[in-house]
Amino acid sequence: MWIKSLRLISILIGLLNLLVVVLGGIVVAISFPGCRPHKVLPIIVVSFFSAVRIGTMIGLGITQEATAKIITQNSSESQVLDAVIRQHRRVTYKAWLWWSRFAMVVTVLQILGAFYLIVNVATFVSEDAHFSTKCFVGGFPLSRAWKRKVMLSFLVMACCIAFLQCCAGSDVLRWRFYYASQDDAWKAHYQEIFDHGIREALCCMGRIEYLTVIEDDEVYSVAKLLGDLVAYRASGTGHLELLTGLALLQKHGQASKSSEHFVEAPVEHLQAALAFHKFAEAAYTGPLLDFGRNPFVFPCVWLHRQGVLTPWTRKRRPTLDGDNWLRGHAAAFINFVNLPSEVLRRGCVRQKKCEAAYFIVVLHELRTVVIAVRGTETPEDLIIDGLGRERSLTEVDLDGLINSSCIHPSVKKRVKSSFPHFGHSGIVETARDLYTQIEGYPGDESQSGGFVSSLLGVGCECEGYNLRIVGHSLGGSIAALLGIRLYGKFPNLHVYSYGPLPCVDSVVADACSDFITSV
Repeated sequence: MWIKSLRLISILIGLLNLLVVVLGGIVVAISFPGCRPHKVLPIIVVSFFSAVRIGTMIGLGITQEATAKIITQNSSESQVLDAVIRQHRRVTYKAWLWWSRFAMVVTVLQILGAFYLIVNVATFVSEDAHFSTKCFVGGFPLSRAWKRKVMLSFLVMACCIAFLQCCAGSDVLRWRFYYASQDDAWKAHYQEIFDHGIREALCCMGRIEYLTVIEDDEVYSVAKLLGDLVAYRASGTGHLELLTGLALLQKHGQASKSSEHFVEAPVEHLQAALAFHKFAEAAYTGPLLDFGRNPFVFPCVWLHRQGVLTPWTRKRRPTLDGDNWLRGHAAAFINFVNLPSEVLRRGCVRQKKCEAAYFIVVLHELRTVVIAVRGTETPEDLIIDGLGRERSLTEVDLDGLINSSCIHPSVKKRVKSSFPHFGHSGIVETARDLYTQIEGYPGDESQSGGFVSSLLGVGCECEGYNLRIVGHSLGGSIAALLGIRLYGKFPNLHVYSYGPLPCVDSVVADACSDFITSV
């Protein structure tokens, strides 16, 4: 069983490491009597690392087999794994991962050992070019040809084996021997790779809590989706083959682009989109915006925009949910739009699962309330982007298209008759959460105590004002779905989305084109 599942390159590497150990033992045996112990050290070190590598390959092969078996067993039993089975699979995969990393460390040590050996050889040759001594890097008399051949063979093997392992990778067994052409097995295998990789990346960014999560969360959903994307491995297609095929399709299969189905926005909407674009940019209150504009001095620019240089103005800045002690995110937004602090009424920069960062601004001179939604800037935003499965849109999500008196009856009929409608899962969930934060409660449209209503409602401070929702990239898509839901309550609403992600189906996109301008 094991012999059939072994990679040919693994067998070769194992035999070469074994040969290095044997040759090293012979060299030490024949040279030690006539040489000081420290001269033998390089040979002992190289031989020791080769022996460790052999042991590591055995341990790695055992854990790799266990990982493959549990994945194939679980994949064949059920599509939906319970928490216990999934946790067992995750633990087994983690054991294989750490063995793989230990094998990489051993490979690095073998490279350093080979370099150490070469340096000692070079040092000896430079000191005694005529080989008059009895000791040659661990030492033995060079009076016999076979001893020279053993020593040269050891040097060549020690130098080549480490670099060969770098090219071969750490896998000992062939995954295909266990997975064959099972789509579910390949999906589950890569799901674990993506899941653990994303969690470790988030941990490096300060999100340590993701490493301890056992239940299904947004990281698990993204990893599952990415695992589904590599189902081509079941047919024997390699990653490089797939990329080559995609490149060829892109090169030879480009069709002529047509924009006939797009509706050109009126000039006044384009001018308004230009005017409100600064609010979509200002929503990036982290270092990303400044890094793009000032790649060399962005830390200084960002700290200045965060108000670090003017701490005495801290109390005059509005308090945002999740802001730092200095109220730096509020300062960054205000400094970028170059407006007084009192225009920023509410905002949130604290993010959890499927939460958007947003800012609500009141512009009395323009008789406008602006909701600016931030695009992708944090790891949580990247996870929302990755939640790309379809999610059903309810009538509540499409309230502005179904119940608004401003929508043409034929448009309403087309939207109702074509149910169900779908949207980008991460964006739909985030838009729902944002609506809950600023305006109401899910499933209860009778609530009138939302923050936006307290500004634009009858008899309120901003009665009769326009409502503009803006956002760039991910923020533009969230703004669009939020606008679709709010349009029934606020007919003076218009959304300006800059470079949004595809987030709804074509019927919904056409229906909301009167009050959403996508740039």
